[in-house]
Amino acid sequence: MPKTYVLDTNVLLHNPGALFAFEDNNVVIPFAVIEEIDNQKKRQDEIGRNARVVSRELDAMRASSSLSEGVPLPSGGLLTIELNHANKVSFPKGLDPEKYDNRILAVAYNLNISGQENVILVTKDLNLRIKADVLGIRAEDFYNDKVDYDKLYSGVEELYITASELDRFYKGGKLDYANSGSALPNQFFVLKCHENQSQSAMARFSKGCLVPLAHSEATSWGIRGLNKEQKFAIELLLNDQIKIVTLIGRAGTGKTLLALAVGLEKVLEENAYARLLITRPVVPMGDDLGYLPGTKEEKLRPWMQPIYDNLEFLLRNTSEPYEVLQDMTRRGMLDLEPLTYIRGRSIPRQFIICDEAQNLSPHMIKTLITRVGEDTKIVLTGDPEQIDHPYLDASSNGLTYLIERIKGEEITGHVTLVKGERSRVAELGGRLL
Repeated sequence: MPKTYVLDTNVLLHNPGALFAFEDNNVVIPFAVIEEIDNQKKRQDEIGRNARVVSRELDAMRASSSLSEGVPLPSGGLLTIELNHANKVSFPKGLDPEKYDNRILAVAYNLNISGQENVILVTKDLNLRIKADVLGIRAEDFYNDKVDYDKLYSGVEELYITASELDRFYKGGKLDYANSGSALPNQFFVLKCHENQSQSAMARFSKGCLVPLAHSEATSWGIRGLNKEQKFAIELLLNDQIKIVTLIGRAGTGKTLLALAVGLEKVLEENAYARLLITRPVVPMGDDLGYLPGTKEEKLRPWMQPIYDNLEFLLRNTSEPYEVLQDMTRRGMLDLEPLTYIRGRSIPRQFIICDEAQNLSPHMIKTLITRVGEDTKIVLTGDPEQIDHPYLDASSNGLTYLIERIKGEEITGHVTLVKGERSRVAELGGRLL
């Protein structure tokens, strides 16, 4: 029997494609949702863009039928815009019937008590899901673009082999992997010997074989890998054949510093890329400070300060680190750009670093990846457990979505960094707090 899904505003603002994500089931949009979308359509960010997309899609549907009576969806079922039914609902005391959330809840409640079966409220608001449950309404999050974060691909695996296989690996420079069907391109393996577990090696899977790391002891701008995950990350960063690198890990594991160090090496020393382009989503942690005065560079400085801190650390051996950064910017070799200005660009022969990518939605990640031009490498770093975006979590953000979708491609690589190396204090805070 077809289900009836009642959509909350935040689902559509998170992903306008939710209109068509429920197969042959019926979709109901409360009238209050249209009001909320109208209030958001003038915003100059991803939420505003999604609000405008939803409005255009609904307006296009009007051509085929009345939205109040139901418009057929491409995969079956009907999409209907329902009035609030507030006059038919007796809410418990304390629930304001004029609030948008309660008006949306009223629609689901009325459909539920009117005898319509399989009514499900879909919302990313956990408090609304709790209220729906109290009123006897089934409520769910929107799962269409979610991944199981607890089972997220880490890029690293342990493998036990015999002493003779380990010997062949060292002498021959490679080892055929019998279980290659389960391995992914550029996946890393810690090889351990069955007979003597103190004997081990680090390897990367490539074209059916396990091969030694080519850059395990490499140093870029004075930075080298301090643990196996960092060495794996450097291996991906220094390999120009791997065009998309994703690095995740908690604060202090070295994601951003490693990416910047290799970026400087590739641009300034090797001339492999014309420019180092660094970008971050402009999403505040806590209360926003509002508009900032000054030029674009001055406005960006607070958002980009963590990047400047890392760059100044890498350039600490120069006489004037800040002057060196200014000179690199003037010569066009360094560009710090907010994601706000990335749409519509084509970016060839550049080393791109997107920091704090966990604050991007899947659509924003797609927008960024599709800007990558010929001979460009892009590195995305972030911590999915530290998200400041109101509609994203560890399972639905664009970074984890990207990792799961591209992990089987030859030109991609991923590593989850585990051990904090910033300081003992930072490691303690990340591990225990």
